[in-house]
Amino acid sequence: MATPPRPRRPTRDLRFAGRIAGFGTTSGTRVVLGLWESSPFGRFADAMIEDARGHRILFAPTDEVAAFIAATYAFDEVRVLPVTRRRIEGGLALDATALSVRLRVGPVSPLGRVLRSVPPRLATHPAWLRLIDPVARTFQPGVHTAGSAGGGRREFYGVTVARTIVWAEARLDGTDLGAFAPLDPPVRFGFASAPRQPHLVDVVTTIREPV
Repeated sequence: MATPPRPRRPTRDLRFAGRIAGFGTTSGTRVVLGLWESSPFGRFADAMIEDARGHRILFAPTDEVAAFIAATYAFDEVRVLPVTRRRIEGGLALDATALSVRLRVGPVSPLGRVLRSVPPRLATHPAWLRLIDPVARTFQPGVHTAGSAGGGRREFYGVTVARTIVWAEARLDGTDLGAFAPLDPPVRFGFASAPRQPHLVDVVTTIREPV
């Protein structure tokens, strides 16, 4: 007698809509910024840093946000402190007491023009992102659109617009992190990295978690 299939565990989808910026520096440090306009935690910004030794730091604005992100990704250090972002001429700035980032944004990239050809509703749907993940990781090493996250979660990255970052600078604990450079090697916070070529992307991140 055939064994009946196990019932699927119920899940819920948590949706984060905003922008992600990623770039590297000549010191070997890589910087990834999350600039969220809407989320289960409201509007907020966060920063993830990995240095040349592989030490990973999360900067988050509240204990609640820090706990959720740290349960989804992997860090060696978590700092909870005010994280503010603002527009500056030609780009944006982020400050988190010990961390200061400035970046200048260029035009929509060739990747961005390809992404624009996909209707946003499709481009951010988990089923589509699961389907195209093999293509994404082939053309952009380290990049994934779907994968496993911490706490039994699944995660989906749906990018709708991609612009190049043409310049950036960052200081951490009073130290200049070096000149602007590609994001290389890929970061190791989770299953996916930002692209090697520095980008600012409009993204909807869906986190599917068991309930």
